[in-house]
Amino acid sequence: MKILKRNAIFLSLLLAACVHAPQHVAIDQPRQEETLPHPVAEQQLNLPKLELTGDMLYEFLLGDMASQRGNPELAAQVYLDLANDTKDPRIARRAAQLAFDAHQMDKSVEALNLWLKLEPSSHQAKQLLSTVLLSGGRLDEARPYLVEMLADYPDQAGNTFTQIYSLLLRYPDKDAALKLLHELAQPYPRVAEGHLVQAQAAALAGKRELALEEVRQARALRPEWELAALLEVQFLQQESPQQAQAALKNYLSAYPEAAEARLVYARMLLEQKQYTEARTEFQRLLGAHPESADLAFAVAMLSLEMGELDRAESELRQALAKGKKDESTVYYYLGQLNEAKKHDEEALQNYRQVQDGEYAYAARLRVAYLLYKINKLDEAREYLHQTNAQNNQQRVQLLSTEAELLRDAKQVETAYQVLTQGLEKLPNHPDLLYETAMLADQLGKHDAFEQMMRKAIEIKPDYAQAYNALGYSLLDRNERVQEGMLLVEKANQLAPDDAGIIDSVGWGHYRMGNLEKSLEFLHRAYNSNPDPEIAAHLGEVLWMQGVKDQAKKVWDDALKAHPENEILQGTMKRFIP
Repeated sequence: MKILKRNAIFLSLLLAACVHAPQHVAIDQPRQEETLPHPVAEQQLNLPKLELTGDMLYEFLLGDMASQRGNPELAAQVYLDLANDTKDPRIARRAAQLAFDAHQMDKSVEALNLWLKLEPSSHQAKQLLSTVLLSGGRLDEARPYLVEMLADYPDQAGNTFTQIYSLLLRYPDKDAALKLLHELAQPYPRVAEGHLVQAQAAALAGKRELALEEVRQARALRPEWELAALLEVQFLQQESPQQAQAALKNYLSAYPEAAEARLVYARMLLEQKQYTEARTEFQRLLGAHPESADLAFAVAMLSLEMGELDRAESELRQALAKGKKDESTVYYYLGQLNEAKKHDEEALQNYRQVQDGEYAYAARLRVAYLLYKINKLDEAREYLHQTNAQNNQQRVQLLSTEAELLRDAKQVETAYQVLTQGLEKLPNHPDLLYETAMLADQLGKHDAFEQMMRKAIEIKPDYAQAYNALGYSLLDRNERVQEGMLLVEKANQLAPDDAGIIDSVGWGHYRMGNLEKSLEFLHRAYNSNPDPEIAAHLGEVLWMQGVKDQAKKVWDDALKAHPENEILQGTMKRFIP
């Protein structure tokens, strides 16, 4: 197994190591639980002078009991009647809250309108009424109250704009929401939040240029504002990651202490595979937050990807020492690193430390492989038998791993028995059928091979590898060549970029005598993947074309890279005794 075989795996792991960093500034923020906001403080309300009567006390008790017993509709109606009778704005607000909780928007609006009638200058009532109207999507009715709210407290306009935007997030007509925000913000050109919420609303409405214009106005008013800088970067990244990266780099040069922006920048460099630069940024963050095990792990993973194994090991152990990063994950990658350094005993020790988490299963497979590698095949098999599989795919993988170890130990018949026994429990698993069939073919059990491979195709009709294996087996044995060619061509239709399948099609053309067509496919396959078996085929066709020097070069180059490949050696001996 190669360490970190795919860049995609590495990137996803490393990005996951920094879960606290947002990949972008969220435009569509989650909606808060529906409840009326706590109103801002204002002057003492002008309350009516009333004497508490028995009837009023009864109504209060009835309303409270209805609320406590899960009947908010009755409670809201009782309090609304009380508010109309008493003309008390506090009771009107209570009625509105109960109606809102019961999803009775009209009754909530009625109660709040009553409150405003009783206290026409109440900022609280305007705030709550506009909130209810916006939550119900009644933008035109809410507009005058929003205008008054902004005018009443112009020094709090920024917070008001933010609150209004959060209420508009789920309104389906994004253009109408944007229009409302634009109208409200016109009298406040120097309020950065007014421009920011317009930028967010414009983005939701699909108006990218307007979104960029508005966020840049917000940044001009508050150049240091990290949220605005990150939002601009998000907009830029949609069409030009290079511009986004440059903009963020410029921001950080002016405001180097902006930690969230730096983390986003580091992740951006990582996604673009600029590993050296990304590591520098993560190291800078780690310097500011030395207690962060996640950052220490990110730095170590970058060193590992860059091939600096000694440094990566030191950094992984630092992450382990901090005690906050999942230890099993760190031990797993220490094991991977040890394998890359060919320190198998240390790798075994580290893999055995992986007790839980997402790498526990993979670590057990590596332990089994390393046990086999130090000539402990029986112990390796027993270790696999003691491994708990969570699903059928893992059960098949355990069987395949055991069979692979046996096959590598030249115990092919035993490996075949392991897989056939597995088929008794999982008779319809296409991957297990495929693996068993391949060993059957190796053992010369061609009828069993074909039967299992066709069953795998029947179960999984788009199984390109099964079509290819069945077709190539026929072509390689030079039997039913036309049928074999149809099968590998079907595989090529399903997986047109697979080098092994392209090689099979090329080999099929060779069997059919189409040497030019064969070379076309074999060159494509070899350029995509210089596999020794593909090299053997390409060299053979070149030789048959009379281009023997080129054939020898292909074979010699492949033999240098794979000196123990038996298929390549056998092909060369047939032509160069």
